[in-house]
Amino acid sequence: MPDTGAFPLKPPMAADRAASVCVIIPTFRRPEGLATAMRSICVQTGVSHLIVCDNSPEASARPQVAAFDAPFPVTFLHEPATGVANARNTAVAACDCAFIAFLDDDEEAPEGWLAEMVATQRRFDADVVFGPVTARVPDAGSPHAAYFTHFFSRFGPEQSGLLPYYYGCGNALLRTAALPSKTPFSVLQNEMGGEDDILFTAMKADGKVMAWAAEAPVFEDVPPHRAGFSYTLRRGFAYGQGPSHSTGTNGRFIACAGWMAQGVIQAALFGMASLFAFAIRHPRRAFILDKAARGLGKTLWFPPFKMKFYGASLLKKRQIAAKPSENDKGLDHDPHQLDA
Repeated sequence: MPDTGAFPLKPPMAADRAASVCVIIPTFRRPEGLATAMRSICVQTGVSHLIVCDNSPEASARPQVAAFDAPFPVTFLHEPATGVANARNTAVAACDCAFIAFLDDDEEAPEGWLAEMVATQRRFDADVVFGPVTARVPDAGSPHAAYFTHFFSRFGPEQSGLLPYYYGCGNALLRTAALPSKTPFSVLQNEMGGEDDILFTAMKADGKVMAWAAEAPVFEDVPPHRAGFSYTLRRGFAYGQGPSHSTGTNGRFIACAGWMAQGVIQAALFGMASLFAFAIRHPRRAFILDKAARGLGKTLWFPPFKMKFYGASLLKKRQIAAKPSENDKGLDHDPHQLDA
């Protein structure tokens, strides 16, 4: 069961509740990123509360959040059952505000971010508002820096407006009353991710209004171990699995077969093209290889190929990373080197 520690949430005054905004930051063993994210919330206007939900078994962020000084109430929640959906659900269940703004623990919101998100929500009476994400990669001078920056960034329309589709939960503002429940994220996605896709698909089907706030970007800091093909190709493969997995597990077998067939063609064409592109050192060779990986994911979307990046799978990776082998006992190990 989650706990709130010694500094519980203070509910907003009734008169202010209609405009109240709770910012939620889920976190997992990322103290530097969490510090940056929390500091960035302090320069925003309109923050009613900040909730930090720690999904590490040992609640490692508790003293960091307890020591954080902010001009608004701050709540620390500990959700020991690892899984990204568990962390989000625990935080949402504790929120007593009219709106919820999600910021990841590797993101930084510039001044004016929340005001722009709220203004867009009011302008379009939206149930969900998404904003851009601009990635900051560690080696901007590398040959594939443009690819890695693009991979971790989120792009959308140049102007704010209504959206016929949705994005992910990082940098999003949700109307609390529009959520289907106080625990709206599917725990079946705890290890794979995509819990926000399932939620927003259901909300869209239910007629909820989604909008884009073009002037409300956040920055995402990409750690060095993620800015490499070993991570992005696996992640691209997982992104490719999305439509096939969604249709296949929901009984839409004809649509699933169509996605799989498209994946075979995409993987073959872009796979061969990537070989040529790397041979001639084409500037967009990494983008082409990424297309091939996503195509392969559309075809191989079922077990044992389903990729897992969070929850128990993440803990296992870190335990393996932290445990010395027979050949290197006595060496120092970084348990964070295989972060999701």
